[in-house]
Amino acid sequence: MGSIVNNGAAKRPELIAHGMPEALKLNHNSMKRCFGKLVEKGNRSLKLKQLMEEMEHVEGVLGHIFASTQEAIVTPPYVAFAVRPEPGRWEFVRVSAVDLSVKSLTSTEFLKLKEIIYDKEWANDEHALEVDFGAIEFTTPHLTIPSSIGEASKLQTTLILADIFLSTLPPDTPYENFHLRLKEWGFEKGWGDCAGRVKETMRCLSDILQAYDPTQMAKFFSWLPTIFNIVILSPHGYFGQADVLGLPDTGGQVVYILDQVKAMEEELLLRIKQQGLNFKPQIIIITRLIPDAKGTKCNQEIEPVLGTNYSKIVRVPFRTEKGVLRRWVSRFDIYPFLERFAQDATAKILDLMGAKPDLIIGNYTDGNLVASLMASKLGITQATIAHALEKTKYEDSDLKWKELDSNITFHIAGSKEKPGQYESHEAFTLPGLCTDRVSGINVFDPSSTLQHQGRINRKIENDEHIGYLADKKKPIVFYDGTVRCREEHHGLVEWFGKNEKAEKFGESCCGHIRWIAAQTDRRRNGELYRCIADTKGAFVQPALYEAFGLTVIEAMNSGLPTFATNQGGPAEIIVDGISGFHIDPNNGAESSKKIANFFENCKNDHAYWTKISNGGLKRIDECYTWKIYANKVLNMGSTYTFWNQLNNHQKQAKQRYIQMFYNLLYKNLVKTVPVAVDDTA
Repeated sequence: MGSIVNNGAAKRPELIAHGMPEALKLNHNSMKRCFGKLVEKGNRSLKLKQLMEEMEHVEGVLGHIFASTQEAIVTPPYVAFAVRPEPGRWEFVRVSAVDLSVKSLTSTEFLKLKEIIYDKEWANDEHALEVDFGAIEFTTPHLTIPSSIGEASKLQTTLILADIFLSTLPPDTPYENFHLRLKEWGFEKGWGDCAGRVKETMRCLSDILQAYDPTQMAKFFSWLPTIFNIVILSPHGYFGQADVLGLPDTGGQVVYILDQVKAMEEELLLRIKQQGLNFKPQIIIITRLIPDAKGTKCNQEIEPVLGTNYSKIVRVPFRTEKGVLRRWVSRFDIYPFLERFAQDATAKILDLMGAKPDLIIGNYTDGNLVASLMASKLGITQATIAHALEKTKYEDSDLKWKELDSNITFHIAGSKEKPGQYESHEAFTLPGLCTDRVSGINVFDPSSTLQHQGRINRKIENDEHIGYLADKKKPIVFYDGTVRCREEHHGLVEWFGKNEKAEKFGESCCGHIRWIAAQTDRRRNGELYRCIADTKGAFVQPALYEAFGLTVIEAMNSGLPTFATNQGGPAEIIVDGISGFHIDPNNGAESSKKIANFFENCKNDHAYWTKISNGGLKRIDECYTWKIYANKVLNMGSTYTFWNQLNNHQKQAKQRYIQMFYNLLYKNLVKTVPVAVDDTA
């Protein structure tokens, strides 16, 4: 195996294609040999890990280029590289194995090389459907109402008059005591609940009118009374507050959404009070009503969210020509029902709220599709929570979509080294369907069957069922997950089995594994984390890919030192070596060594475990509390609601473009999904 060294001291050329020829010339013999080996095996695509295994030791400029490579395409005698020197910036180059000549490529040319490998005939079709959102990307809103021209100075003068008046009042003077005076100047309710708050809000707007400042702008939008009613979409699975965790397609997203709703209601109530209003917010979670509910409340149309006053779960059934579908349907097979579901859910929301919602939040692919249809119809702001997009979740799922689509029933975080799940959709291709060679997701756009371990199936419990820890003095290494290859629990066991040093410090391998039945009581989960912490143990999340990392946050928030995959959300949540540790799920030897070194450090320094534990607690408190989350989501909702009002006509062009793909491509693909029906007795 070769190695690639990204030497920080090496000067990176402004353009890869300019600096690469000279660097190749300096390493001519070794690079000639290396590229010769790369093209020997014919057409193929290589990820960075595969590329590193086949490359010789490289440093300097070449080391930087190869270390920044996300993918290489081999089409003899050429090797093309997709290089990501920094987040959001991509360069594409092609190197000849014959003479090491270098040519700069466009993203279109690079993707065409990929397409040739998988569908040559389609790749050479000059009239293949091509996606280009960049062609209709607008970023600068303009005033469209003629009467608004020149009115800024008039508003500025009125704000000054109001400021002088408010300065004569004690800051805590209730709004009701002076609202008539403000109304004479044209100011309605919503500026604040007291003289001090109203004055601060007006000064903020006045400052913006005089000189644009991003901080002041963000503050002003966060104070605007624009969001009162919120709809959250999560159609698939059994969505409920009890007895649902562990049922098919039902897991962390239920916990996530319920916690999200409680935090958002609390934040909305605080904001409405501070704005001087007495409006009551409404939050509705829209999910599917399942008549055959398996003993849960999923057949109950409306269910109040516990711990809230103005939030509820509203369930809407899937319908066919024969009526309401009674049975559960896998999240991979629900797409034929979603368009009708969106229509029925929209009607139900308008009926219950008595008005259009101000913000719609979609979850997962199905929830976001419904949210998009709903937001487009009602003309309101949509927020997207992807959780996991298939292109990052399943490797090469764009290139191999035909193969996967026929046999699979079906990254949040980007880093300096690896693109996140949104950035990876900037340029991609679906050979035989369409290609996004030019401009897809713009990351700089201001708006961007479960099997349970340890379940006891027999009525009689004995020592074998209950189990015990052979050495209670050893710290416990805890993993929480399902038996799926993507979760990689089997890899964790293998790591420890091959690492004597790791086995010495952790109660976790051969002869020491203990299964715990899947936990559906959230309070017990927290207690479990703390019990592990009492042994001075650690939590390990070694998934091949983890979109967010809710269990990682839960473990850290319980004070449990955490090791988590560097693929996805945990890479952003954890600051390596300070609030936890990153591990590479593709490198078991290195990961198990890192875990073993942690326990060895704890043995040599009794304060080390506490240091990492406190680091995790501090990180969560600073960045990942629900209060912070709710505040940011509502701020963004307010900002983009205003932005959409200014930019509405320009956004319509992109919406029509998306609708074309929805009607011409998506709906035809949905027709290939078998429509679920109820079992006949």
